[in-house]
Amino acid sequence: MIDVRLLRSDLAGVREALGRRGKSDVLVLLDEAVRHDGRSREITAERDTIRARVNELSKQVGGLRREGRTDEAEALQAESRVLGEKETTLSAEADTVQAALRECLLRIPNLPHPDAPSGADDSENPVIKGPVNMPSSFADHQRVPHWETAVALGILDNERATKISGAMFTMQRGLGATLARALCQYALDMNADAFEEIRPPSLVTSATLTATGQLPKFADDAYAIERDDLWAIPTAEVPLTSMYAGEVLDETQLPVRFMAYSSCYRREAGSAGRDTRGMLRAHEFDKVEILALSTPEQGPDLLVELRDRAERLIGGLGLPYRIIEICTGDMGQSHHRSFDIEVYAPGCDNWLEVSSVSWFSDYQARRADIRFKRTGQKGTEVANTLNGSALAVPRVWAAICENFRQEDGSVRIPDVLRPYMRGATEIRPK
Repeated sequence: MIDVRLLRSDLAGVREALGRRGKSDVLVLLDEAVRHDGRSREITAERDTIRARVNELSKQVGGLRREGRTDEAEALQAESRVLGEKETTLSAEADTVQAALRECLLRIPNLPHPDAPSGADDSENPVIKGPVNMPSSFADHQRVPHWETAVALGILDNERATKISGAMFTMQRGLGATLARALCQYALDMNADAFEEIRPPSLVTSATLTATGQLPKFADDAYAIERDDLWAIPTAEVPLTSMYAGEVLDETQLPVRFMAYSSCYRREAGSAGRDTRGMLRAHEFDKVEILALSTPEQGPDLLVELRDRAERLIGGLGLPYRIIEICTGDMGQSHHRSFDIEVYAPGCDNWLEVSSVSWFSDYQARRADIRFKRTGQKGTEVANTLNGSALAVPRVWAAICENFRQEDGSVRIPDVLRPYMRGATEIRPK
């Protein structure tokens, strides 16, 4: 959530920054927020005037009663009661206006970083590195879609997953399941030097989902358990971000670094049947997240670090990849600056996003009320948050099945994953 004080101190700058997102409805929300904030301040000023007058009247009434001027005292008391009723009415309006202002602020996206590239949509995301590990050509046996290879090898059984849970659920079997687990353990081990491992809950409250920006805007994409006011997490970023919600950290504690493996749940309400074959899009999948809480000054370097860590994971697998920077028109609601890592899948003949690394400035932390105190200074400041999808299993799994498919239909296991594969170096038909 952006700081409401920015609407008062630099409205033109906020309007310009949000205008770079290219969404007219955002500017409408901004205007609405400005109106609500203006009315809120008017109410505050009016209430202050009323309270000052009531205090003055109270003193006058006491003096008049001591002098025996009862009629005059009662007249002033009557005026005081009218003013009190007006204050009550204003207080009720203030609550309504504040609620409306907060609703607007929750829906207004974050301000893009000045260095974030301008663009209308994902077609204008610039490639900043790569392709890396890209061969001059792919053999015919690598041009087979992963779902065909995986079914032939007996390591993917989406038919039975659908029988159990419905459409867009996947199920890996045998070495396919081992490969999925190996990818997660690999990502955790590669980041254990600097990140504390957390195993967070998979169900969170509405407040927790609001903190990261999924609510209220993306409620349709989340799985809700309405009876208990709980939501299935779309990513471990959600519970990790709120671990220190409502708390004040000391500057010396920052940055705080967490990593987590979790299942992720997404309704994919807007997918409209896209990428439903194989492992590319599913309602449930596994992912490893890395996250940091920081001061504003630490944010830029941490963004680079998280991006480099995600790149090291993908590069270590030997997959062809590239890094793109997300343009303003393609940014997520909470994002201040973002990068995606994509791998090439020759069987799908497509670049697949497998990691997203983002700096949210103070947007999420303000929603979650995560603050820090600088050494030797009074007061507190809102922290910054950063997050990286260190490794999303389904698409990396798919890319391995396509890039490392051998002529006989088997799949070679990348060297870095073999310690987690119980001795397997390749996947062959049973």
